[in-house]
Amino acid sequence: MEINSTDTAIVFIDPQNDVLSEGGAAWDAVGASVTENRTVENMERIFEAAKAGGYEVFISPHYFYPTDSGWRMNGPLETSELENHTFARAGQLDLTGFRDSGADWLDRFKPYIEDGRTVVVSPHKVFGPETNDLVLQLRKRGMQRIILGGMLANMCVESHMRHLVEQGFEVAVVRDATAGPRHPVWGDGYQAAIINYGFFAHALLSTDEVLDGMR
Repeated sequence: MEINSTDTAIVFIDPQNDVLSEGGAAWDAVGASVTENRTVENMERIFEAAKAGGYEVFISPHYFYPTDSGWRMNGPLETSELENHTFARAGQLDLTGFRDSGADWLDRFKPYIEDGRTVVVSPHKVFGPETNDLVLQLRKRGMQRIILGGMLANMCVESHMRHLVEQGFEVAVVRDATAGPRHPVWGDGYQAAIINYGFFAHALLSTDEVLDGMR
């Protein structure tokens, strides 16, 4: 897969405290995978290279508002997220308590995300980008290729990958710029995702390989 700043976008899913910080609501499930993959460090390396190289960067965040507690049917992970108040915000138009909360960006990512150039799209409400404007924002900027990373590997990242492929984008997933949960019954989400990336993504790359391609 050719990588260039003209039509290749960096897309990170959920670069937020609840899934990437030791104090986050999901850390017990994802912490081992995040640590082993050096997910945070590798995401930051890609952020830095993207900004230095003039690449477009897009963030697809996950937020839950109080009214979402009225949902009457949820899958296992949705149920857990709502019970644990993962990605919780006071309201769609209300930033009360947002700063440094579980829904906020990891501190080390803020200089890259809050630089006035990064495109933060509307939130995806379950796992994929069907409920937000990511595809529109990518199309409006002439993006054709995607470098994809973030959280969680087998949930939001995989759902984004599948939808973007269906929308005609060429997608490379960065294997060590993501991580997944481990569950005693459901299994290892990261390993499940890596298998599926191999079947669906146009490329499955390491951070080093991505950085080489961006130069």
